[in-house]
Amino acid sequence: MNRKSIAVLTSGGDAPGMNAAIRAVVRTGIFHGLKVMGVKKGYEGLIKGEIFEMSLSSVADIIHRGGTMLQTARSPEFATPQGREKALNMMSVFGIQGLVVIGGDGSFRGARDLAAMGVQVVGIPGTIDNDIPFCDYTIGFDTAVNTVVEAISRIRDTTSSHNRANIIEVMGRNSGDISLYAGLAGGAESIVVPEVNASVEDVCKRIMHGRNRGKLHSIIILAEGVGGAFEMAKAIEDKIGVETRVTILGHVQRGGSPTAFDRIMASRLGARAVELLMEGKTSRMVAQYQNQIRDFDFDEVLTAKKGFAGEIYSLARILSI
Repeated sequence: MNRKSIAVLTSGGDAPGMNAAIRAVVRTGIFHGLKVMGVKKGYEGLIKGEIFEMSLSSVADIIHRGGTMLQTARSPEFATPQGREKALNMMSVFGIQGLVVIGGDGSFRGARDLAAMGVQVVGIPGTIDNDIPFCDYTIGFDTAVNTVVEAISRIRDTTSSHNRANIIEVMGRNSGDISLYAGLAGGAESIVVPEVNASVEDVCKRIMHGRNRGKLHSIIILAEGVGGAFEMAKAIEDKIGVETRVTILGHVQRGGSPTAFDRIMASRLGARAVELLMEGKTSRMVAQYQNQIRDFDFDEVLTAKKGFAGEIYSLARILSI
């Protein structure tokens, strides 16, 4: 009897820790006697047959690297029934019997579609945005937060020297988690996230409160889902006359060596994903939830709403008075 073959791909935006997850999938699969294939460029590569067999040495020296060794790409064609049929046919050509998809909610929608076509699929949440339900943290989130915290420290130095305010816009799509956690860890005066309505007047009040007790800088963390960083800076200058600069961190938040936390979690999730395939499970997402490695049905994940850590937001406001 031929060995069972599984494949792994990364889809959507890259996130630090994806390589650690790939490594865990490959080595766990080989340990259990499986043939493991790598798919380049996500679903686009699956359609085009950019597929190769992976070995133990294929994933050597990657656990500490950011990005994804398998590369990633958007695939408008895969969003069509014809594109998914091509992907299914290509999996048959290569003898792939199970698939591990590492990515965000868009990637999981594609994985769910494949599962509905009879493919055995397990997903691993890899996105810096931390916007997937039933996850304590997604792969890459911790690294992104640490990147922002480091930037806050650097920007605070120059902001203090010039007695300015600085708005730092961070990524996260429609989730404010990077802003929230980095803002708390970095001691920001104001944290503006899409989950909570915040007025320019409140931001100005916090700036003036700090100035009145001798503070030389003001750091405002703004989630990209709120937007309007330059408009907010102008409004602050118009209302209270404080010079305000804007720093948009952008894709620097996606790069860099993953933290130990992301490497460990990604390794655990990658190994468990292979175990789920061996158990015959499909249409499941494996994640760390309530400090345990658990799995959930894609339908449950994709219809739920990620909760906002309101208690952390309240704490950040208290500590920044």
